[in-house]
Amino acid sequence: MDQPLPDPVRFAPLYAPLLAVPEAADGCFVIARAAQSLDGYIATRDGESFWVGGPEDLAHTHRLRSLCDAVVVGASTVRTDNPQLTTRLVAGPSPVRVVLDTERRLAGHYRVFTGEGPETLLLCAPDIAGDSTFGTARAVKVRRGSYGLDIEAILAALAERGLRRILIEGGGITVASFLQSGALDRLHVTIAPLLMGGGIPAFPLPPVDRLADASRFGWTIHPLGGDLLVDIPLIRRV
Repeated sequence: MDQPLPDPVRFAPLYAPLLAVPEAADGCFVIARAAQSLDGYIATRDGESFWVGGPEDLAHTHRLRSLCDAVVVGASTVRTDNPQLTTRLVAGPSPVRVVLDTERRLAGHYRVFTGEGPETLLLCAPDIAGDSTFGTARAVKVRRGSYGLDIEAILAALAERGLRRILIEGGGITVASFLQSGALDRLHVTIAPLLMGGGIPAFPLPPVDRLADASRFGWTIHPLGGDLLVDIPLIRRV
């Protein structure tokens, strides 16, 4: 009977590309991840997403965090999930936590803004008033884009702080914004054997009129417990 491969060997094809020298001019490597049902939803209509993927997918998320300098989430993810964004399930350092809150509407009681833990940056628009700190977080002004904060400006603000390996963790609008802007080097999508019949779509992108206009990618499939992980290499344009 074949013996199972040890984790470092088994996961090398999945994680080794994330450690390559960044090729983009800004020196950043940007990866996004999502976990979706078989029919393409990341949460119920009320926002429940614990857990679409299985325990192995959760551990995978923590491994990605441990390999990155910063983990980025939108304000809705903080409001709905109240995440810690740490690497408590795996060995390795926790990344700097970055919250995108264009209008600075989040309350200060969420876990990323209180207590001990990794550093947190709150990114908001330059025309929004507020102190330079927000709880334990530091507020950083970033110019507006066509929707929310400008993607290129977000990456520049993080690179200025030495945060060049960046994980875009959620939610769907944030991941879709980076994907649509051409700001991703890699995309990891976990597909769970789960049918939801409706909810929040994984990629809320503008629809195409013809299949010929749809984006088509190459990918590699990795079993992840009872789920499937799709690893998609991309070419950054931003």
